[in-house]
Amino acid sequence: MDNISLTLLKPHERGIVKEISGGCQARKRLYELGLNKGANVRMVKNDRGPVILNLSGHKLALGKGLASKIIIEK
Repeated sequence: MDNISLTLLKPHERGIVKEISGGCQARKRLYELGLNKGANVRMVKNDRGPVILNLSGHKLALGKGLASKIIIEK
């Protein structure tokens, strides 16, 4: 499997969070949202504007900068 940035997922593709490459504040914020290692995500929308994910049945919107710090395995 290949590890890529979350921003490279296309709509309806799935992945598993492998790593969060950011500062302490970014990691803490994503952890509080439920995006930690091993979380299963499905891309809902990835065009202009924020990235929208499906995480455990809930939709989550992230800015492109924060989303680019999340490394996933397809």
